[in-house]
Parts: sequence; C-alpha cells; structure tokens
Amino acid sequence: MNDEVALLEKLSNLFGPPGFEDEVREFVKQEFEKLVDEVKVDVLGNVIGIKKGNERYPTILLDAHMDEVGFMITHIDKNGFLRFNPLGGFDQRVLYAQKVVINGDKGKVKGFIGAKAPHLLKPEERSKAIDIDDLFIDIGAASRDEVHEMGIKIGSVGTFDTTFTILSNNRVLGKAFDDRVGLATIISVLKQIKDKDYNVIAVASVQEEVGLRGARTAAWQVNADFALALEGTAAADTPGTPEHKRSTEIGKGPAITLADRSIISHPIVVRGLIKVAEERGIPYQFKRVFVGGTDAGVIHLTREGIPSAVISVPSRYIHSPAAILDVNDFKHAIDLVHGFIEWVSHKYMK
Repeated sequence: MNDEVALLEKLSNLFGPPGFEDEVREFVKQEFEKLVDEVKVDVLGNVIGIKKGNERYPTILLDAHMDEVGFMITHIDKNGFLRFNPLGGFDQRVLYAQKVVINGDKGKVKGFIGAKAPHLLKPEERSKAIDIDDLFIDIGAASRDEVHEMGIKIGSVGTFDTTFTILSNNRVLGKAFDDRVGLATIISVLKQIKDKDYNVIAVASVQEEVGLRGARTAAWQVNADFALALEGTAAADTPGTPEHKRSTEIGKGPAITLADRSIISHPIVVRGLIKVAEERGIPYQFKRVFVGGTDAGVIHLTREGIPSAVISVPSRYIHSPAAILDVNDFKHAIDLVHGFIEWVSHKYMK
C-alpha cells in the first residue's frame, strides 16, 4: 500500500459526525503541524494551517471538510432501544439493517439499526423505504438503565461501522470518502510543496454536511486570493443510470465542477485547472449534473469575494455505509491541485 492510500485509510476509519469531528481534527492538526508554518483551531473547531512563502505570490486556500454523515440519539425507551435523528443527508433506503458505532461517555459502543420484523409488515409497507421514525438502534441493552450504564445518553452521536478495505489494485471501499479523500488530498499536496515558497492556507472545516457552516467562518479569518474546495462527489456510473445523468464516473480522473446549487465556479480558476490538466496529461472530467453544494459555495462569497472552484474525487454510494473510489482518481486530484498552485502562483505574481 502506498503512502497516499495509507493516509486515506487512516482518515476514512476515523469517527467524525458533524459537530463532533474531534478524532479527525486531532489527526489533521498533527499532520498540518509537520507541513506548514502555523496551525490554529478556531472557535467552531476548524483547523487552519498557514504556509508562508514568497509574498509576491497569491495566497491559495485549500478546503476540505472533516465531518461525515451521522446521527444523534434523541430517545431511549424502557427496553433499551434508541431512536435517532440524522446529522446530514441520508438515503433512507440504506439505513435499515446497518451496523453502527456510537460514541458514549465510556467509549464507543456498537449497534445495529432495526425495524419491525418483515413478516409483520403489511403488503404495501414491503415495497417502501422504511421511514426513519420507524427505525431504531439496538445496542444489546435490555433497559434504559443499561443503556446509561454503557455510557450512551440522549445527545450521543454515531455513524456507520465500516472499515476501509482494498478491493483491487485500483479500487478501495470505505466510509466517509466525502470528504476524507479531500483531506487526504490536501495533506498529500502539502507534503509535495513543503519546501517550495508558495502561499497556501489549508482549511479542514467542520459541519459541512449540515450547511457548509465551518468553511463560512474559516474563510472569513484568512485573506485568500483563490480557493479550491476538495471533495468526494457522487459517481453515477452504475447500472440503470442514463448516460446524461451520470454526474461523474470513477476511473476517469478528478471532476471539475462548473456549477452546482451553491456556486458557479469562477472562469479564471476553471480555465486554469483545465490548462494544467491538459498540459500535464492529467485525466479530468466535469461534474455534469448541477446538484448539491460544497464549501466553495460560502467561500466564494466571503469578504469581497474569492475566485473559487471545486475539484472532486468521484465516489460511488456516498452518504451511505460505504463508498468505492478509484485510487488513480485520487492521485490525479493531488497532481491537479499541485499543478494549479504552481500555475496560479506564477501567473498572478504580484
């Protein structure tokens, strides 16, 4: 396993629902401290790493979010079953019968998402996704008191219990590729430019999955000239998806976002990314369906405005218990970001 994939594995396996990114934050902070001149954690919990270089070069902000979709415990019944509310967007069809892990006062507790037994379902219920109000989590407790003894209470948070797995030479499976692959890209790029005199601000933001919250405050604190949001985005190259609805496809390079519901990417940045990719032989694609939003949506509106765009690594099945990506897309995203930093630094030297 090479260094980039090993890094992605470590990040993927970390626990970090929105607002509770502590494990991820500590890991990222330690990595940033090896690679930049200054690291700080702001009030919301964003990690901001500042690499100081030639003051004639523009400053490039690289953003990726630390949080993953998760849930919060909202009720514990007398028999020890837990009810929960999503933190971030889930496809309800994938929740039933999934293994989960909950972080309690005494450590992590494993659980299983259950629902009414199949043989008790009415015929019309069997063909529908189970509503989240009809789902519960079973952690093996027999009573509310036993749940409390295990360290779980109302307000405890959890996520899917999935371990990173190498599927083949180029494909890997894991949870939270949205957006641990973006964090892995930033850290990998910082390693490559550590001894170069570029000005880069690396932001590992909180609470993206619940409204792009951390990036809004992080971007306000810094004075960037250009910005890239680095993401894991949905790949729709699976059976049953019409060609014109395939937003991205794995194995065809990182995706450049032209527009989504939060941003129309700045033409200067998009043209620069295309120029770098074509001159350096880096495969790339466009995100072809204008859905979703990323931290770039709030970053580009900060202060007087920051020319911004999004580079994403296509991943199948995001916002579910596991996703699959092509390692080459991830590595090419690293190359593209590195190349853009070099291009924009020299092109817009002050």
